[in-house]
Amino acid sequence: MTDEREFMEYDVVIVGAGPSGLSAAIRLKQLSNQHSHDLSVCVIEKGAEIGAHILSGAILEPRALDELIPDWKALGAPIEVEAGDDRFVFLTQSSAIRLPTPPQMHNKGNYIISLGRLTRWLGEQAEALGVEIYPGFAAAEILYSEDGSVKGIATGDMGVDKNGERLPTYEPGMELRSAITLFAEGCRGHLTQQLCERFNLRKGKNPQTYGIGIKEIWEVDSPDVSPGKVWHSVGWPLDTSTYGGSFLYHLNNNQVAVGFVVGLDYQNPYLSPFEEFQRFKTHPAVKPLLTGGRRVAYGARALSEGGLQSIPELVFPGGLLVGDAAGFLNTPKIKGIHTSMKSGMVAAETVFEHLSTDAQSSLDSYTARLQQSWLWEELYRARNIRPAFRWGLWPAIAYSGIDTYLFRGRAPWTLNHHADHDRLKPADQCQPIDYPKPDGVLTFDRNSSVFLTNTSHEEDQPCHLVLKEPSIAVELNYKRYAGPEERFCPAGVYEFIETQSGDKENPTHQLQINAANCIHCKTCDIKDYSQNITWVSPLGGNGPNYEAM
Repeated sequence: MTDEREFMEYDVVIVGAGPSGLSAAIRLKQLSNQHSHDLSVCVIEKGAEIGAHILSGAILEPRALDELIPDWKALGAPIEVEAGDDRFVFLTQSSAIRLPTPPQMHNKGNYIISLGRLTRWLGEQAEALGVEIYPGFAAAEILYSEDGSVKGIATGDMGVDKNGERLPTYEPGMELRSAITLFAEGCRGHLTQQLCERFNLRKGKNPQTYGIGIKEIWEVDSPDVSPGKVWHSVGWPLDTSTYGGSFLYHLNNNQVAVGFVVGLDYQNPYLSPFEEFQRFKTHPAVKPLLTGGRRVAYGARALSEGGLQSIPELVFPGGLLVGDAAGFLNTPKIKGIHTSMKSGMVAAETVFEHLSTDAQSSLDSYTARLQQSWLWEELYRARNIRPAFRWGLWPAIAYSGIDTYLFRGRAPWTLNHHADHDRLKPADQCQPIDYPKPDGVLTFDRNSSVFLTNTSHEEDQPCHLVLKEPSIAVELNYKRYAGPEERFCPAGVYEFIETQSGDKENPTHQLQINAANCIHCKTCDIKDYSQNITWVSPLGGNGPNYEAM
């Protein structure tokens, strides 16, 4: 047993094998080959395999992929279902009223895909170019040089029990040292959060705002299944003050992707995004499609919705932020794959020039390059749509029409966001919501849903959901806000249980954390009112293992 960590050195280390990280790796190797200037590139991924932790709707706008790998069709990219019929509807409890489809949501030329399958394919392209990819290893620590710059990351120690004690099998983590480190962790990355704090990357920026996306895949036997059909809704079961909506994407092989997104700036602590999704499936416009079908997959993941005004500073000493770690989702489009990929490609071009020229161009040019690209223009024109929804559904729809058709996204103002956790109201100011019990056929409970995620965690390891002050969970969150942890988590991780120290009339409670259920959605880290919960990475390879999400 030794405390000394082994290390490997690379020119570039990339944290996260999602669309942005893999696009950056591919572009770096393309440039290396074109200019005969070899760079060593390593990608580290906490999922057991590439794509294991990836979840998205998903509709792909192929613009960035066309730029990165123009012959992707000939190379067998898993992109087959071309988006066709677009429908946008407003739901009441008993009806579905078709509305004009907003221009941002038109999908001609786009594709309905499994993002997990696409990232696996991108991983194959990266490895063929010489990129080293290490799935099953979680980046647990940022390494810093004496001058304070980032010099890489370290993986987590192995063989540590839940009390933090070393076991006989203890092995220290591996250091991956690099000249430049790209952080492509996805939404609410725990190392990205540390970088933002250390380097004050959010100074002068709006808080990021988030949504929680919940998705199921169904195999159905219905004549209404039409591969390529795209269906989005707003309205019921959410009230008009809560941002969110649904999607139904028709796939091949009689499969339908069913999903629901709830903005995490919701105010009622009794609201449960998971239960709202279950209610949605009972709507008369949705239920017939699923009746007689079988749910084959489930998952949930937070997404960054803040857009341009919430993007932090992207450059820090020794590295860059890319993809949804920075927040490049185009919320009105409900698309972020193409923008994430483009950010990775621009980062790669910046890094290659920095490392390959004698003058060593500054990494600061990354931001300027992005601002000159179609990505920045796209996010600029979309920037005011999401924050308008704090006024409520109908005022936001009216404003969005004015912003889109009159100003064409170039209004001479920029609306602001508020931090999601600050929006929660005390329980005594809100009405409890009576959610029906699941029937196990169309609607389900959390435990049976988590089973479909193939989630596993080694039991005897430190809990990766850390409470800064355990007493706050009961004294503030439970007593004043009715314990919203039990409802905002889509995996049943948090549970308030009565303790033996109480009595029947005045029971006392404690927060029980069922960390083994965690599907790494990051909602708790975002929505916890007191910001008392910190999500840190568990052992590499732990968590969900999505097959085709």
